[in-house]
Amino acid sequence: MDTKKSHTHSKAGYSGHNTEKKPTTTSSAGYSKHSKHEKSGAVSGDSHIGHSDKKKSGSSNSVSYSGHTSKKTSEMSNKDTEKTTTSTAAASSTALRAARSRFVQNYLVVWLDANIDEKREHFQKSLVELRKIVVTLDLFTDVDQCIEYLKRIDGQKIFLITSGSLGKKTVPLIHDVAQLDTIFVFCINKDLHKVWAKEWSKVKGVHGTIKSICKRLIKATRLCDHDAIPMSFVPKQIVAEGAAGPDQKNLDQLPATYMYSVIFKDIILEINDDDKKSMKPLVNFCQQQKVSETELKEFKHKYRDRSAVWWYTKPMFLYGMLNRALRTLDMEGMTKLGFFIRSLHRQLEQLHRQQSANFQTALTVYRGQGMSKEDFQNLFNSKGGLLSFNNFLSTSKKQKVATSFVQDALERNPHIVGVMFIMTIDPSKISTSITPFAMIDEHSALPQEQEILFTMHTVFRIDEITQTPSNSRLWEVQLTITDESDPQLSTLTNRIKEEVSGERWYRMGKLMLKVGHFDQAEELYDELLKGASDDSDRAFIHHQLGGIKDSQGKYPEAAKFYEKSLNVYEQILSPNDPKLATMYNDIGLLYHNMGEYSKALEFYEKANKIYVISLPPAHPDLATSYSNIGQVYNNMGEYSKALEYYEKDVAIKKISLPPTHPDLATSYNNIAGVYSNMVGHFDQAEELYDELLKGASDDSDRAFIHHQLGGIKDSQGKYPEAAKFYEKSLNVYEQILSPNDPKLATMYNDIGLLYHNMGEYSKALEFYEKANKIYVISLPPAHPDLATSYNNIGLVYNNMGEYSKALEYYEKAKQIYEISLPPTHPFLATSYNNIGGVYYSMGEYSKALPLQEKALDIFRKSLPSTHPDIKNVMIGIAATKEKL
Repeated sequence: MDTKKSHTHSKAGYSGHNTEKKPTTTSSAGYSKHSKHEKSGAVSGDSHIGHSDKKKSGSSNSVSYSGHTSKKTSEMSNKDTEKTTTSTAAASSTALRAARSRFVQNYLVVWLDANIDEKREHFQKSLVELRKIVVTLDLFTDVDQCIEYLKRIDGQKIFLITSGSLGKKTVPLIHDVAQLDTIFVFCINKDLHKVWAKEWSKVKGVHGTIKSICKRLIKATRLCDHDAIPMSFVPKQIVAEGAAGPDQKNLDQLPATYMYSVIFKDIILEINDDDKKSMKPLVNFCQQQKVSETELKEFKHKYRDRSAVWWYTKPMFLYGMLNRALRTLDMEGMTKLGFFIRSLHRQLEQLHRQQSANFQTALTVYRGQGMSKEDFQNLFNSKGGLLSFNNFLSTSKKQKVATSFVQDALERNPHIVGVMFIMTIDPSKISTSITPFAMIDEHSALPQEQEILFTMHTVFRIDEITQTPSNSRLWEVQLTITDESDPQLSTLTNRIKEEVSGERWYRMGKLMLKVGHFDQAEELYDELLKGASDDSDRAFIHHQLGGIKDSQGKYPEAAKFYEKSLNVYEQILSPNDPKLATMYNDIGLLYHNMGEYSKALEFYEKANKIYVISLPPAHPDLATSYSNIGQVYNNMGEYSKALEYYEKDVAIKKISLPPTHPDLATSYNNIAGVYSNMVGHFDQAEELYDELLKGASDDSDRAFIHHQLGGIKDSQGKYPEAAKFYEKSLNVYEQILSPNDPKLATMYNDIGLLYHNMGEYSKALEFYEKANKIYVISLPPAHPDLATSYNNIGLVYNNMGEYSKALEYYEKAKQIYEISLPPTHPFLATSYNNIGGVYYSMGEYSKALPLQEKALDIFRKSLPSTHPDIKNVMIGIAATKEKL
């Protein structure tokens, strides 16, 4: 139930085109089709007399019509502000590791031994040695708890130290755990355990001392970091389209990690804070993550005595922390490490100039590493396109050095692909300031044979990818270096920078909201808030955090942030400032999402009044304002008023936009949505969608329109036709969306609804559960869309007569709605009415009536008196009273 944000100042939103089922009688609030920059979410309800409102939360991945393309209000305040926990669980069978907020390395160590005694001096000395290598160290004495923990870890490699006796029992049970990298057996009687240990490929030796394990562990962690270097792959077609013209869709297809890498490098090189000022925040951050105090003390006091290259290559926390921060987009880590990244880049620039005599002609360097099958497939699919290494890139002029790395990777893990990168470097085709590289053997803490280090975000064209005849798991990849000196890449990079304009870290926040990475954006804005210098900066950040909370479905928190922001803006801005209109617009969206339509209208109309005064009559923001008001009326069931405002939106866009512009298509889609909501107006909706289909430019657009047409046919009871449209749409979505994309969940939800309407409850349940599985993974635990999913499953069970299961799922939905929505939201009313309907069906009329009356009270507070949901609940109450 969502609305658009203004074109210039819109904020993040959980986007999607919503298509709903509108039966003749309903028991839940009306729910509108979505327009661009909206969040999806819907509810379906049933009533005790058998009538049901089985609504959809339809969305699409179509770039033309929807997507995470919202923008922050950077114009309001564009100032720049800068600014792994080790866990040793108690050595008992009941105490697991303490909770942590993050890992700061790509790996952790788990130590399993029934005889762990943390009081022993020898054990404490062993911990000290291990913590020189790893930050996160977890202890277990219980096998079952250890196994449970190992299977929960995701995104980090695990190095397991186990006693001989427990290892013999445990290794067969956990050897195939994907994240388990290496096992070290630690025991006194080595000969007793060598025989069984040889049977398992991940076991790397039986050791009698912790010193021996640490020696192997240093190498294993280094290889882990080496293979975990973050990369971005950009297919050839996307590169060409992104550099070809101004179409926003082309940029939307770029991998988010590639755009992050471009913007992050740009920001880092802009900032000139001195190292001394930046050292303290980094040290404090590392102390919070329980980094070794010995290493921290050395780094803090001797940092200026050594070069950045030396510190980067030294086996300590810094290398792994930097690698992981860039790989996982840990914004706190990235911002704290910014000064070091800048110093390392500058040193490579200096060394490159000093070594220029060695780089007069093209040279070839090598890098060998392991890649997951998924990453390698992405690389393979990008042949002819671009590969960006998003961290500093270590290579060698000697192929045998690279070969040793790839051989180690292949031996260590039978499930990975070995890759030998063969890189052609033509210094004449790159800029020293953009892509510096240098030989670092004389400056390294661990000199390799002819190592050449490249700066972060070094970009290559992917020329050839061939399988080696000697080993089917080993591939050679020919790369050619490029950078912004190349006209095509320069155009692409400049387009990214123009799209994500602003100052320093605010640009990164803007990009995160654009691509829908709300958790990372929240982390970044929290950091910026700590260093905000005045009220206007804090007001802007509170505004952004409010938008993030709104997008996460955390409406009460969003309201608090917006209130803080508005209090400042109303004091420092003139009454007709468009930035104040943006604030009103976003608050209107929040109330819209909360189901408080009268308040939503109040703020949307405040925004509209300012736009009418301050903007030209054909300005896109004014069109968006009319569209938002239309959305509210659509959700309130006042369809004639919705059409009035949607047509005002279209009238402006027809003047200000070309006829093929996707925003104009979105506006026509909204009008089609109103017609499909109005009984007897399906033909008009179909006509509009048919026109949109003729102008659809790619498969994703056509898939979206087929999705919408499927919803219309479902609403008309033309189920076979609906099934055909949904099938066409699903075939595309399953190819272009990730398996856990919420937009795919929406598709499954709508197909579930179709089968539900057809009375094929087992199939309906199958698709509703597919949708639910994705929502559980991809959404916060109290997100309203997750509640909707539980509600829909409950509806199926109710219609199947399995009332206890129906109650179970309806209660799950209600609990989330009560947490995430205000007490007068129509979805909450639907939830109460649904539970009341189950009690009615079970003959427990005294339990049903209070719930129905509660639903009616909420509907009367949130909906117009003529809304059909009010009538339906009143009919239900009358029926219940007759039974009492």
